[in-house]
Amino acid sequence: MSERKATIKRDTLETRIQLSLDLDGSGAGTRRTGVGFFDHMLDQIARHGLFDLDVAATGDLHIDAHHTVEDVGIALGQAFAAALGEKRGLVRYGHAFCPLDEALSRVVVDLSGRPGLYFRASFPTARIGEFDTELVREFWQGFASQAAVTLHMDALYGENAHHIAETLFKAAGRALRTACSTDPRLGNELPSTKGAL
Repeated sequence: MSERKATIKRDTLETRIQLSLDLDGSGAGTRRTGVGFFDHMLDQIARHGLFDLDVAATGDLHIDAHHTVEDVGIALGQAFAAALGEKRGLVRYGHAFCPLDEALSRVVVDLSGRPGLYFRASFPTARIGEFDTELVREFWQGFASQAAVTLHMDALYGENAHHIAETLFKAAGRALRTACSTDPRLGNELPSTKGAL
């Protein structure tokens, strides 16, 4: 199997992002975005997905974290699309339920080539520290659009906003890990009756 890695450099007037991804990693890497809680969430994707992920981002945080979080989602989606290549031999689908104390979330992903985010989560507070909870959806919207995946994310219940957000990111990492893994029975075939993804 060829190396499934990608490096993305994304510079705009609002953000500067350098991101590298190895789908066959161990969860290693550093995440430095200037937004502490967001770095913690990126850690969840990497560690639970077993993806090596390095992210260095600077953005217009004097305004707020919106552009930084959204643009990292875009860059991560681009990295996944590049690292997956033609998607031959992949499991394609993945799902995971992850709890954290009283909170439970479910994430289901299809490496379909058709971008779509279906997101249901309600947060009891508007902020987790300095992090705006609306940015959870913005991150995953950017990711799904650029990775060209169908992504269903449901926070089934929870009372603590930190816990709810963390269960979504953990479950996403685990669902992506399954979907991106190879199926030896498929060999070099595409996991599609259409012959294309």
